[in-house]
Amino acid sequence: MRPPARPRVAGPPARSREAEDPAREPDAGRSPREGVSAEPRAWSRTAPGTAGGASPGTSPGTSPGTSPDTSAGTSPGATPGTGVPAERAAPPEATRRRDDVVHPGARPASGSADHGEARGHVVPALPEVVSTRMADRLAERDAERAAMARHRFWVRAGWVVGGVAAAVALGWAAFFSPLLALVPERVVVTGEGSTVDVAQVRDVLDDDAGVPLPRLDTVAMRERVLALNAVKDVRITRAWPDGLDVVLTAREPVAAAPGEDGYALLDPEGVQVGVADPAPDGLPIVSVPLDAEPATGALALAAALRVLGALPPDLSSQVAEVSADTQDDVQTRLHDGALIHWGNGDRIALKVRVVQALRAADPGARILDVSSPELPITR
Repeated sequence: MRPPARPRVAGPPARSREAEDPAREPDAGRSPREGVSAEPRAWSRTAPGTAGGASPGTSPGTSPGTSPDTSAGTSPGATPGTGVPAERAAPPEATRRRDDVVHPGARPASGSADHGEARGHVVPALPEVVSTRMADRLAERDAERAAMARHRFWVRAGWVVGGVAAAVALGWAAFFSPLLALVPERVVVTGEGSTVDVAQVRDVLDDDAGVPLPRLDTVAMRERVLALNAVKDVRITRAWPDGLDVVLTAREPVAAAPGEDGYALLDPEGVQVGVADPAPDGLPIVSVPLDAEPATGALALAAALRVLGALPPDLSSQVAEVSADTQDDVQTRLHDGALIHWGNGDRIALKVRVVQALRAADPGARILDVSSPELPITR
């Protein structure tokens, strides 16, 4: 059998922990959130401008109008007028609401006008700060760009001015200064042969002494040198910085024509390149009737000189005399007495080869007629 149940003893009703300790903070174990003050605060929700959930000047558990000094709920060590212990009371700075400042990016909770008040505590708002760093940076960048643009402009302007000045200096040094002036001692003449007088060539070129090489008119200088009878051709090049290289092609005489002042030395083109008395050794004497008819004599002389100019050295050195009554009757007499009839000056290269073949085949032949090289005659 079960023992009878023990009757319950009636006693005063149990009070909740909140009633026993009104100043207990329910969020003491929670971690502080961003924007929530870490200072101790009262348990009860606060109205703007109050602490501990009471109106200003009243303590918890007292009705409005009751003097704080006569409150029965004030505990020893509590903050006067609040009934909250001094160590749990929130400082005025942490519980003061700042309605005139809006926290950038803060959004109130749904259904509540103030998110901080809805949670039972005050969210300290950050002061509104307008940053000017970006504007300052943009201004600095614009200033830097302007400075770089000015720098590039002046650098380019300096290069242009320097280039112009250098070009002017080089132009003056090349065309007007004595740095590149022609020095007569620096003129080198070659190719004069046996008929050109080098002194005459230098006298012609000395007219331009002291003129800078870039300003020399080499075409005009060449024309003056070609005016000399013994010069057939000339090439003039500048030898920097102050000289010239002159290469001559001299007219070499191939015959000596008797004249009033001796023997006129004639080249293959009939140009007189000099005068000699007596005739130089090894130079054939040309006999042409110049005093008959000028046209006939000139044509005969041209044909004779053409034949002499086409002879190879081994054969021309054996010629002692050349004669031509007409342009179609050119004859040469060799030192050994052999007589060669050339006819005119046409196909002279073929006629020379035929003569060489005939002399090799019959060295004792005294007359060789090659006026028709396809049908030569020897006697």
